[in-house]
Amino acid sequence: MLDQVEDWLRRRSWSAADRPLPELLEAKRRSGLTVSVVLPALDEEETVGEIVGTIRRDLVEAVPLVDELVVVDSGSVDRTAHEAEAAGARVVHRDQILPQLPVEPGKGEVLWRSLLATTGDVVCFIDSDLRAFDSAFVSGIVGPLLTDPEVAFVKAMYDRPFDTETGSIPAGGGRVTELVARPLLNLHWPLLAGFVQPLGGEYAARRSLLERLPFPTGYGVELGLLVDALGLVGLDALAQVDVGVRHHRHQDAQALGRMAATIYRTALERLKAPDADPLARPELVQFTRTASGFTPHSTEVATVERPPMASVPAYQARRAAPARPAPQARQAQRRAAGQEVCPHP
Repeated sequence: MLDQVEDWLRRRSWSAADRPLPELLEAKRRSGLTVSVVLPALDEEETVGEIVGTIRRDLVEAVPLVDELVVVDSGSVDRTAHEAEAAGARVVHRDQILPQLPVEPGKGEVLWRSLLATTGDVVCFIDSDLRAFDSAFVSGIVGPLLTDPEVAFVKAMYDRPFDTETGSIPAGGGRVTELVARPLLNLHWPLLAGFVQPLGGEYAARRSLLERLPFPTGYGVELGLLVDALGLVGLDALAQVDVGVRHHRHQDAQALGRMAATIYRTALERLKAPDADPLARPELVQFTRTASGFTPHSTEVATVERPPMASVPAYQARRAAPARPAPQARQAQRRAAGQEVCPHP
């Protein structure tokens, strides 16, 4: 490991407990910063409500840390939207954001569009499939952004067990991270070798940074944002916070293969590898045993990337409009004035 990375690990790696909530609230009051939490969701009715409810209870109602809590639904056919709204989130459908632009499939597309559906100075992304969720996932990663103006991008780090029906394998999760992302980062971007969970879906950043970054539309979004943030603001503006243990739904090996291929392709786009064949067909061939033997099937490895949001005219127009308090902030103002408020924004 590079000496620079060892030094970064000592200075830019923390625990969520290092910044108690009273300290964060005071820092938020002094800075005047607002916080938006975004959950991208697709058919997550079993978990999204608990996550939203926990954030709302702990960080909106108990203490005013989160100003805006938004679930962006990317086409769920179950009760995801209902559960999220019932738990207290504002639900926005992906297709309603920038409707004049045809939608690309993928998580990165949802995160990119969410910048137009939120207003916070700090934007925190949380995956919607987490189980046994702890609100420290949010407070932990927004903490450095509220207390240290030199920090611009914060990833969560955690233990990631592999949960099965028969038990749990400690540190058994994160297979794509260990087999694909970590080797890529260590070999090509060694300054990022200190990140424990480079592909984790829980991270927070200043809007002023996010709006200047391109967003890969698929599974490559986490690697792409991390690499591009390093190039734009440098290692010392990046940080990570230990938030404990992450439990979530695991995917099968073939789904992980498709994810790995997309992440690798995202890395190639940033490496501009001279040995990459520009005429090569961007697809992944996988095999399934059928009655006739092993049958191949192909999946396109998408490379679509959205431009920095700051370059989008609709976003520029919204940023130029007079600021309006987020729903949760307006509700707090009404409480302070002694007015009756509805239970949910």
